[in-house]
Amino acid sequence: MMKRFLSHSWILLLLSVSHAALSQSTAKKPFVMGVIEEIYSNELKEKRYLNIYLPEGYSPDSAALYPVIYLLDGSADEDFIHVSGLVQFYNFPWIDVLPKSIVVGIANRDRKRDFTYPTTIEKDKKDFPTTGGSSQFISFLEKELQPYIQKNYKTSTSKMLIGQSLGGLLATEILFKKPSMFDQYIIVSPSLWWDKESLLKLSPVAPTQPTKVIIAVGKEGRIMERDAKKLYQFLKHQDSSQLKVGFDYLKNKNHATIYHQALANAFMLLKAL
Repeated sequence: MMKRFLSHSWILLLLSVSHAALSQSTAKKPFVMGVIEEIYSNELKEKRYLNIYLPEGYSPDSAALYPVIYLLDGSADEDFIHVSGLVQFYNFPWIDVLPKSIVVGIANRDRKRDFTYPTTIEKDKKDFPTTGGSSQFISFLEKELQPYIQKNYKTSTSKMLIGQSLGGLLATEILFKKPSMFDQYIIVSPSLWWDKESLLKLSPVAPTQPTKVIIAVGKEGRIMERDAKKLYQFLKHQDSSQLKVGFDYLKNKNHATIYHQALANAFMLLKAL
């Protein structure tokens, strides 16, 4: 009887411990990916919001420094979450495609304004009256955002810019005009048709540092596919020992579905360049 009593007592004890552990394990906690920052831009004359992903192990007290990935269309309901997930996946030590990196998602206010330079096409001016502000947005990136991130986070000198569609147009404009703002560019489905492809008629500034560029496009129509390939060939034949360029054609993806797979491929292509 004593042994049976002790056995029952142990069962009750184990059940109570298991119940306590289960109660603790089901306690709800926030799932935190990073931080949200608000900064005021004198260049843009407005507040801007940043979604910032910090890699596992990041500490402001550590001596470790991290590359920074600047993501256009970086709102939480745009591309910040899935891109941060890719970055985390590719810096797992058993994957080892990317180093641990900080992702700075730049939330949009008016992407048609910020990502486009002035157009000579009257219909575009009428249909999209706020367009043409890329110069101010580039100044915001260069003079305000990059210094802010460098001052407040543990950053290395490596800086990547990622943009798709109109964001790809902006990334191409920066690459042509101020290439040393970033040392890596991922340009997906760039809207180079803007202003009758006038950007492709410019003579780009040669980068003064080693610079890698990946251009990707899917099955997105003759004009977009042609322009992306033209950009690749144009850059590939530039007389610059500092520039390395890769191209990826995703024939099974369209403009709506290309981005995630294109970035996954681009991260691997950058490592191979």
